[in-house]
Amino acid sequence: MNIADPDLMDRVHRHALDFLLALPDRHVGARATRDEMLQALRVPLREDGEASSVVIDDLAAQGERGAIASAGPRYFGFVIGGSLPVSLAADWLVSTWDQNPGIYATSPISSVIEEIASVWLLDTLDLPRESGVGFVTGCQMANFTGLASARNGVLRRIGVNVEEVGLADAPRVNVIVGAEAHVTIHTSMRMLGFGMRALHQVATDEQGRMRADDLARVVKSLPEGPTIIVAQAGNVNTGAFDPIRDIATIAHERNAWLHVDGAFGLWARASRHHAHLADGIELADSWATDAHKWLNVPYDCGIAIVKDAASQRTAMSVRAEYIEHSAGVERDNFEYTPEFSRRARGIPVYAALRALGKRGIETMIDNGCARARQMAEILSADARVKILNDVVLNQVLVRFGDSDELTRDVVTRVQREGTCWLGGTTWHGMAAMRISVSHWGTSEEDAERSAEAILRCV
Repeated sequence: MNIADPDLMDRVHRHALDFLLALPDRHVGARATRDEMLQALRVPLREDGEASSVVIDDLAAQGERGAIASAGPRYFGFVIGGSLPVSLAADWLVSTWDQNPGIYATSPISSVIEEIASVWLLDTLDLPRESGVGFVTGCQMANFTGLASARNGVLRRIGVNVEEVGLADAPRVNVIVGAEAHVTIHTSMRMLGFGMRALHQVATDEQGRMRADDLARVVKSLPEGPTIIVAQAGNVNTGAFDPIRDIATIAHERNAWLHVDGAFGLWARASRHHAHLADGIELADSWATDAHKWLNVPYDCGIAIVKDAASQRTAMSVRAEYIEHSAGVERDNFEYTPEFSRRARGIPVYAALRALGKRGIETMIDNGCARARQMAEILSADARVKILNDVVLNQVLVRFGDSDELTRDVVTRVQREGTCWLGGTTWHGMAAMRISVSHWGTSEEDAERSAEAILRCV
């Protein structure tokens, strides 16, 4: 048996290059229906299998028709970055090496690379250098990890080991979130056993920012005890930032744990022109972000950062006789994440950080913000268009003819037309188009072409 099939690898390489090279000009949406793809791919499962080349050719052919070109520069639906060539190449190595990065003993290279990438991330984002860093699937699990660490931290302060006794025998934790907290915060709270009814909501302003004055009111209304406050760096619709310095002051007065959901907004810290938006964010206790959003590494790659690394490791790690725990300075990656067996997702992060450098990351962030402003300016010149948000980052909310029906119809038409792809949302009771610019390669021409296509669809 051959470990490698050179012909098959060459075949995959050609298919991958064909897909990548076509991205700049291709129709961004899918070009096949569910039924068409089922007809092509739902073949009888044979007793003796099929030739690998046939399987790969069929997959590539249907990927060409059925994949959304979210890896391309005119995809603005949700906050989904593309993949930098260097991070994609590194990810191919990850698949080739096929490592389990859980502990140093199973993958020394993964341990060393994630250790280095952690230091680089803290430096790039200018967060406390003693923080623990874990590489998880996405911001859902990054929020989960940060909030699990928070649960451990606030209860440990009053002498409760929640990992041992559980929440049933622990004092109630006050959990405070903004009224427009992302759904992944709510899901994390459910998984952590807090429940939705236990959340205390703080009012937000016209841009979706948590109101610090209402936070002070909510905190004052709650009984003394362990408290977790969740702030947001980058509202999913508007890109707006909560007033984190003010929130941190309130949190510290209460001896509360402050967690920041910075799925894409945390990357503003890497830009001298946009870091002011995240003023005071370094005063938090934990942070969650996505590398597969604005750092543009392949899925999946979230990042969980916790200032008190001991709380993170206590909340995440376990002991077992069969596990060869590191006894020295080596890093056991699983101590910082909910997973043991996983992909070595820190390697593409290392590649992206090293290839771009600090200035390259800053340029990428600034370009996304500039292209969002460019599209907003082109669209707003049309009397039928209203921009609903202050375009402070990479998000643009658009409404057409002050009509829910027209706005939703334009979103559908744009998706079908194919020059770009973007999604719809509901903002403060109104239908809106949401434009999210986070691809490393989106150019002025891409932004102009896309805005003109949107106006044609109006």
